[in-house]
Amino acid sequence: MNDRPPLVLTVAGSDSGGGAGIQADLKTMLALGVHGMSVITAVTAQNSLGVQGAWELPAEAVRAQYRAVVDDIGVQAVKTGMLASAVLVETVAELLAGTDAPVVVDPVGVSKHGDPLLAASALDAVRTALLPRATVATPNLDEVAQLTGIVVEDEDGMRRAAGAILAYGPRWALIKGGHLPGDHAEVVDLLTDGTEEHWLHAPRYDNRHTHGTGCTLASAVASGLAKGLAVPEAVREAKAYVTGALAAGFALGAGIGPVDHGWAHRR
Repeated sequence: MNDRPPLVLTVAGSDSGGGAGIQADLKTMLALGVHGMSVITAVTAQNSLGVQGAWELPAEAVRAQYRAVVDDIGVQAVKTGMLASAVLVETVAELLAGTDAPVVVDPVGVSKHGDPLLAASALDAVRTALLPRATVATPNLDEVAQLTGIVVEDEDGMRRAAGAILAYGPRWALIKGGHLPGDHAEVVDLLTDGTEEHWLHAPRYDNRHTHGTGCTLASAVASGLAKGLAVPEAVREAKAYVTGALAAGFALGAGIGPVDHGWAHRR
């Protein structure tokens, strides 16, 4: 009998265009050699131009999907993405509390096109219920501002942002510096648990097709944790995978195309 790959569960929204959300998560997991499973929290009508509509699922549908997977199949890491509302944030946080596996929380607030994917009323639930469950929280700078009020303009600001995120309870904070103002040749991220700091550097590619970057990174981190990697190693490997996917991002439709989840196989 073949060995079973590590098991990773994504709890997120569906992106009909296939570039972000559940679709990006499952593609990432396949590319990284783990078995991806899903709990869909919301359905979006979405393409390269933006989100045309979003419909969240009832809490009982989210709970039933989660229990169906975890109680029968089990899980070695969980990744959360778009949770849409305070009710769903609280439902998912409660489910995670009873699951013995590392959790990567991508506190999705807005889409690449600026469309809101989280109700303003849900921010407090993210802070008080969801982030304390996280092994790693992976906010970008817009999400940092939403959650903490800190506007990051330099690497010193990233350090302050990490402290503010860690104060909500995750074990590690990965502050993504891709949106730092100014003309930077590199993308710099900060991973810290409040004691040790890891600054991660990667070249910045002149490629506008970056849809799904955050979902892809968080899923890659969860995949590494499911394989048994320590957090810094999982994040380092995830960053390398995402950097390759960003470099290979391709045009799709009339707007912003996705990163290429299969870049390593096509290279």
